[in-house]
Amino acid sequence: VPAPGAEYCHAVNVKVCFGHRPRVAPRAGWPQVVGHRYATARTEPMSQTIVITGANRGIGYDMARLWKARGNHVIAVCRSSAVKKGGEDLHDLGVRVIEGIDVSRAEDVQTLKQELGDTRVDVLYNNAGMMESETLEDMNFEQIQKQFEVNTLGPLRVTHALLDNLGDGAKVGLMTSRMGSIADNDSGKKYGYRISKAGLNAAGKSLAVDLKDKGIAVAILHPGYV
Repeated sequence: VPAPGAEYCHAVNVKVCFGHRPRVAPRAGWPQVVGHRYATARTEPMSQTIVITGANRGIGYDMARLWKARGNHVIAVCRSSAVKKGGEDLHDLGVRVIEGIDVSRAEDVQTLKQELGDTRVDVLYNNAGMMESETLEDMNFEQIQKQFEVNTLGPLRVTHALLDNLGDGAKVGLMTSRMGSIADNDSGKKYGYRISKAGLNAAGKSLAVDLKDKGIAVAILHPGYV
């Protein structure tokens, strides 16, 4: 949220404080400066290519819908049918759909890489995930392992496979959870989900460090209760 006396210039993704001259002169197509402020005229944002995993339901489906409505080229990736509960179909959104991609399977991720070819990806949003519930009284280690493979290794596997598609200025989003916090855990249980999201947070930090010099930003995002 902009601070008082400031506005965000959507065309150039920089914050401009009123009463201060910008440090650089605006280029062609940028909002023009009037006195110490930007003029109200805006340059429409350019269309981006956005890849979303787990896009056939929930948050993933609505992100595909919203990004498409904003004029972006959306590639919706899902493990199973593109038809979500209630009969809504990803194809009806006008997005490109790639089905049959289980992010925990190396061969499926390789298929995704082949499907994309040399497509430049501006935003990669790793949304695919799963949550089960384990307690000390009802422990299931196979279930925990599956959550780790999907929630932790899956996003890392997809991001690594698509590195050649991500260039300078690209962004990688990782869908984490507050339940991945160690300090915030005061209710226990859900061992697999907590472990897998904590691992994802660690992987995201390393990705941010390693991709910094390539100009690729990494965001670790908690969406809140859904």
